[in-house]
Amino acid sequence: MLAAPTFAPMSRGLVFMLQSVVLYTSANLLVKALAVLPTPQLVFLRSAISFVFCAVWIWRQGDPLLGHNRKWLVLRGVSGMIALTLFFHTIRHIPLASATVIQYLSPIFTVLLAILFDGQRIRPHRWLYFAAAFGGILVVKGFDPRVSWLYLGMGLGSALLAAVAYLATIKCRETDTPVGVVTYFHMIATPIMGTWSATVWHPMTASQWMMALGIGVLSLLAQVAMTKALHLEDAARVMPFKYFGAILALGMAWFLFDEKITGWALVGIGIVLAAVTANAIAGRKKISAL
Repeated sequence: MLAAPTFAPMSRGLVFMLQSVVLYTSANLLVKALAVLPTPQLVFLRSAISFVFCAVWIWRQGDPLLGHNRKWLVLRGVSGMIALTLFFHTIRHIPLASATVIQYLSPIFTVLLAILFDGQRIRPHRWLYFAAAFGGILVVKGFDPRVSWLYLGMGLGSALLAAVAYLATIKCRETDTPVGVVTYFHMIATPIMGTWSATVWHPMTASQWMMALGIGVLSLLAQVAMTKALHLEDAARVMPFKYFGAILALGMAWFLFDEKITGWALVGIGIVLAAVTANAIAGRKKISAL
């Protein structure tokens, strides 16, 4: 009699990453709904709201607000702030699914940075998956006239800087708590983006304030979940799963904002997702063999 197949339980790190994907997608939908607001104002509102929650949590825990591994915390904060600003700007001007799939090249950039700075190794054939993912992005660009070279460049810049922020997060895993790492981003972004947004401030209705509050809370929970994932797992294993946020963004933006992605642009998104799935499976096989 054949034994029933057994399945390895999903790791806590992967669970946190998937939670982060859902929370980030929900926050990005609210950003899209608030596209009438200037980008600096959106980034400031998200940062200020999240910073209040972070500061209260750190105060109650008795942890130092300025953290421990300050060099990497500052790098994480600055790179994250610029990455978020670029990402929010692309969300406002191109379809959410396209903006998401471009920015979600950050897991590949993260793995590449981990190889460069941490000496992590991957199997040679996974480079083909990386190439396919970038090729898929170019297909999206080539067949969606709403995605200009300017916004493609902003998206790629956001993805690269987000990868730097993720690398800094990994560097802080032994010295600072997940909320402490997240706090630095908001502590840096709030005064800088607040000063900028004061020059372009757009009046807000009560419903817009509620949506802004939702962006702050959902983004904070997503950041903490992702930081926990990076504390628990290697970047090569969990970061590729961020790509599944593109599926959620595609479906929800189509349903809520009538942002249709058809033809070859949709094929390009499919290539990216297929490449990431293959890369994730390859990464799990490598870990299992260790």
